[in-house]
Amino acid sequence: MSPQLAEAFAVLSEYLGGHMRLSMAAIATAIVVSLPLGILAARRDWLAGPALAFASTLQTIPGLALLALMVPVLGGTIGFAPAFIALTLYGVLPILRNTIVGLQAVDPVVREAARGVGMTRRQALIDVELPLALPTIVAGIRTAVVWVVGAAVLATPVGAASLGNYIFAGLQTRNWTAVLFGCVVSAVLAILLDQIVRSYEIAARRRDRRIAGVATLAGIVLIGAALAPSLLTTGSRQAGDNILVEAIGLEGRAVTVASKPFTEQYILAALIERVLEEEGAIVTRRDGLGTAVIFDALTHSEIDVSVDYSGTLWTNTLRREDRVGRFRMMAEINAFLLDQYGIYSPGSLGFENAYGFAMSRDGAARLGVDSIADLAGQAVTIGADSEFFVRPEWTGTRQAYGLQDATPRPMDSTFMYGAVRDGQVDVITAYTTDGRIAAFDLVILDDPRAVLPPYDAMILLSPDAAADDAVAAALAPLVNAITPEMMREANRRVDLDGETPDQAAAWLWGEIGG
Repeated sequence: MSPQLAEAFAVLSEYLGGHMRLSMAAIATAIVVSLPLGILAARRDWLAGPALAFASTLQTIPGLALLALMVPVLGGTIGFAPAFIALTLYGVLPILRNTIVGLQAVDPVVREAARGVGMTRRQALIDVELPLALPTIVAGIRTAVVWVVGAAVLATPVGAASLGNYIFAGLQTRNWTAVLFGCVVSAVLAILLDQIVRSYEIAARRRDRRIAGVATLAGIVLIGAALAPSLLTTGSRQAGDNILVEAIGLEGRAVTVASKPFTEQYILAALIERVLEEEGAIVTRRDGLGTAVIFDALTHSEIDVSVDYSGTLWTNTLRREDRVGRFRMMAEINAFLLDQYGIYSPGSLGFENAYGFAMSRDGAARLGVDSIADLAGQAVTIGADSEFFVRPEWTGTRQAYGLQDATPRPMDSTFMYGAVRDGQVDVITAYTTDGRIAAFDLVILDDPRAVLPPYDAMILLSPDAAADDAVAAALAPLVNAITPEMMREANRRVDLDGETPDQAAAWLWGEIGG
């Protein structure tokens, strides 16, 4: 078995268990909300229209956007809660719609007959209308199950463990085994759950209790098999936590480490995890989160440690566009974060990972380009991660160098380097510590007007973590310990040699002297 496949199986219980807990909780809640509302709305036209309109509007919001919106709505909370609420809202529409349609489709003659034999409205609903509408209602639940289980893979960027962890991390680290593994497991899970609910639909149509019983047994077995390993692991970890809670320093302290969705961040999170665990901490990883999600969660101590970049903090958090010296920038960032948010930085890791406009060597020679200024007036295509094109850096660069004729082309950062190498785009905004720059023979264009700010990698601690001197002390060996060459090599090992982020982090820790 390959190391990548072995690693995928090693975390299967955590990701599958998280995916199942999230999906089942959302589906169950959607049923509890939708059935009573659907029953009420089926006989009240004034309620049916607005209820369906509201549910349909929620359905038009892209799943990832709805998940991300829940984080600020919940005050920076990440993990299960925002994903659960978003997926519940996503599952409401098909159940609500089918409940209303199923009940309204009951023949009025049947209703009158029920009343004619002396049934109350409640008795008629329970004994006549709901059984007749049940196949349609179960069909709506079946649709909701498929939607929710599929959308749950998008929970990774808000910090909830799911099978999406395989896909998001695999895409960024070019671990196609993990991507395929996550896709296959999530598809199999959706198909199995769909078939179980389909059995209920058949049982409802045929009025066959035996089919319903078999479906119930199959559901219990599937859900139990998915949840049991992760519940056992969680239980043993909590028991260990209780034993260590009296210890001093970091021994037994729970620490949550977050990373953004690209290779370098995964490596640094794995490195920080290794360092903290050597000091006895119990580390939880939240990988693949967005910049804004991480900062909100850090502010509210939902996570304890992350790595961000001075240029990102300067423009996004401080809302500054002026240019100051590199060290003054870090000093002002540190003072602002501590004063405004209680976030503390023990220091820089020692390297800068800046945005750099990069071209293939042949492409730059063909167009006679040595600096960003040489792109002025040229109809070039610029590839970048989607976040870059809404950042002040892009606005400032475009205005300073006259890039109005350039065509932005947002894409996942995983594919940028191959795209510029193969001529699919002319320029990309590369990360300057990426190992693919040298491997693909790319050149970084000069920035003569110094429009792009410095991007020193800075360790950030939440207010709760900052209050514990042991956390900062444990991370002290990492301060100013990583050179750009070391970080570039670590990234190359993952992106080009196929190592896992944990393996690259182990190499990096060895180079540091750990």
